Amino acid sequence: MKPDIKIAALFPGQGSHSIGMGADLIDTFPAAREVFETAESALPGLTELMKAGPQGALTLTANQQPALVTASLAAYRAWQSHTGLTPFAAAGHSLGEYSAHVAAGTFTLEQALHLTRRRGELMQEAVPSGLGAMAAIMGDPDAVLDVCAGIDGVQAANFNAPTQTVISGERAAVEEACARLKEKGLKAIPLKVSAPFHCVMMQSAAEALAPDLRSAPLGTLAFPVIANVDAGPVRDAGAVPELLIRQITRSVRWVQSIQRLSELGAEVFVEFGPGTVLTGLVRRILPDARTVNVGTLAQLEGFEL
Repeated sequence: MKPDIKIAALFPGQGSHSIGMGADLIDTFPAAREVFETAESALPGLTELMKAGPQGALTLTANQQPALVTASLAAYRAWQSHTGLTPFAAAGHSLGEYSAHVAAGTFTLEQALHLTRRRGELMQEAVPSGLGAMAAIMGDPDAVLDVCAGIDGVQAANFNAPTQTVISGERAAVEEACARLKEKGLKAIPLKVSAPFHCVMMQSAAEALAPDLRSAPLGTLAFPVIANVDAGPVRDAGAVPELLIRQITRSVRWVQSIQRLSELGAEVFVEFGPGTVLTGLVRRILPDARTVNVGTLAQLEGFEL
């Protein structure tokens, strides 16, 4: 191991879930088992759903969000116990920002589980089914912004990679934007989502979650967390509640976040939790970046820098 290397910890958001995620870490690493026990105590039935499904129930936003926090933190804490390493900074994609703040010490695991269960419920309730939509646009992000600026009811939700931007909003507005972007030669892929996330249609969810975030006791950050809304490094826990409130209706600036971590000196990016979505995006943003995934027992036992 190289203890002085600058490791950036990354935590995934919705869509990375799978039945059985994190389960193979439990028997080998007490730190992972403790995370699952805490999750089951905080939200009874959650870990059984993670273990056995059904997939449809696990995919529900209110279940998927705390389940991903659980799996991601189980991998992170198992990695810490196995390697003795600590990242110099962290970032999380949307929901993953909560996992990052648990790793940094802003929230306890219990706090994050309750907050993300509530967040998921409110986001699902904010827009009746069928009224909103999201789509992934492949191509120049400036063209996406130009088109969205001319259509009421749609906005850029995620700047995921240099040529991948997700748009979100009212279904008709998203469909119109997709049609216009296709005319410009860009590719538009409708996404199968339960609600239009990271747009103004989520305002009621932001307002309802705000009291919970503002009243949450906050710890001291052990390392900075890059904020989704402005890609700035957060070192003062007092700033976190307002940033996470804004995050619900604002764009996830993932490209800028990864670039900021690189500017701060990140030498390797480690994605904690199920899937490889974020490491894939990192390689599209920084083609020469070193990336590692830690979500399974095999990945952790094979971890090296």
